[in-house]
Amino acid sequence: MSKVRPISGFPEWLPSERIIEQHFQDVIRETFELHGFASIQTRAVEPIERLSSQGEDTDKEIYAISRLAAGSDASSRDPKLGLHFDLTVPFARYVLENAGKLTFPFRRYQIQQVWRGERPQEGRYREFTQCDIDIVDVGELAPQYEAELPLVIADAFSKLPIGPFRIQVNNRKIPQGFYLGIGITDVQAMLRIVDKLDKIGPDAVLQSMVAAGASAEQAKAALALAQINTPDESFVEQVQALGVQHETLTEGLAELAAVIRVGAEHASGLMVADLKVARGLDYYTGTVYETQLIGSESYGSICSGGRYDALASDGRTTYPGVGISIGLSRLLAKTMPTLSASRSTPSCVLVALADESDRAQGMAVAAALRRRSIACEVAPVAAKFGKQIMFAQRRGIPFVWFPASGDQSSNSVKDIRSGEQVEANPASWLPPADDLRPRVLA
Repeated sequence: MSKVRPISGFPEWLPSERIIEQHFQDVIRETFELHGFASIQTRAVEPIERLSSQGEDTDKEIYAISRLAAGSDASSRDPKLGLHFDLTVPFARYVLENAGKLTFPFRRYQIQQVWRGERPQEGRYREFTQCDIDIVDVGELAPQYEAELPLVIADAFSKLPIGPFRIQVNNRKIPQGFYLGIGITDVQAMLRIVDKLDKIGPDAVLQSMVAAGASAEQAKAALALAQINTPDESFVEQVQALGVQHETLTEGLAELAAVIRVGAEHASGLMVADLKVARGLDYYTGTVYETQLIGSESYGSICSGGRYDALASDGRTTYPGVGISIGLSRLLAKTMPTLSASRSTPSCVLVALADESDRAQGMAVAAALRRRSIACEVAPVAAKFGKQIMFAQRRGIPFVWFPASGDQSSNSVKDIRSGEQVEANPASWLPPADDLRPRVLA
């Protein structure tokens, strides 16, 4: 048998780490639902043709799938399928297929795994979990939703042990209008270059712009725009001071100012206007978001998204939307080393056995505790009580239950951390609230 070897880019969690991941998922899910988002699930595969049409170089990241037994006689009419690289593209398809069954504006959340064939590195995996929210409507989408989504993220992140964070917001119409105003026509190419500013630095951005066809003066003007960053609406005056005029630019400035205004009112200090944020995917058309952990800016974004007006369209009806996605696996890769679980098992109680003949009674005690939502398990073997307590310690189980039997006329439960043991009734006993479920500790 060949030796088992890990595969890079496909994370797996130990039980204590999985508890932390589940805590994050629970908080995020509950927050999304508090804001009225309904859960959906989409299939893992989409036609490669649809996936590869979305954004720069996405075809290089797509994992194609096929049946090993398909052979050369497989029907040429069968679509070539790939694993989805995000949740937005399959969601757009889902909206088109189910539009007649949905109530608009439709508020959706989705927590699923996605796959990208990129080089694994810190916080970047080939298989990872995303937590998305989107709002889509028919024909037109009200602009207030572009301000609402980052507030939902701020609410979720404020409940998680991740430290301070900053939500960076831009509007694609600002660089688009600015570039057109200074004579740059290949807007998408310039957006992709500017989006790498934090990674490669201003000098490399200038060189890349010139190499892509911009003049030195155009490249300097575009870089000056990208370096504007304010916590309030003062970015409008700074952009206007650059002396560029274009209708799309004016429209984008007004839209971004409205988002920042709402952010200042409801999430003061958490949202900033950052005009270098562009996002690499082509389907974004308006407001775009990125989120950084303060003090770990070089790590990059752990939550991003934006507005898309034409991603979901059947040629007759268009369903514009705005969405934002938490890169949960990426967030955990950064925060997991600073966190721990109070125990590695959900079990709060181990029901001990004095003898193997007591197993039926022990199972009855466990059933009574479970009916009251107290997680427990029965000892695997009827060893000496000292060994059963040691087993509970190794598992991190805080309480050991001793059912009434033989010399013991009543049930009792022992807190093996303090040594305190008291009589208890499985129909009424409760552990301290902090012990009922595993907790995440910073």
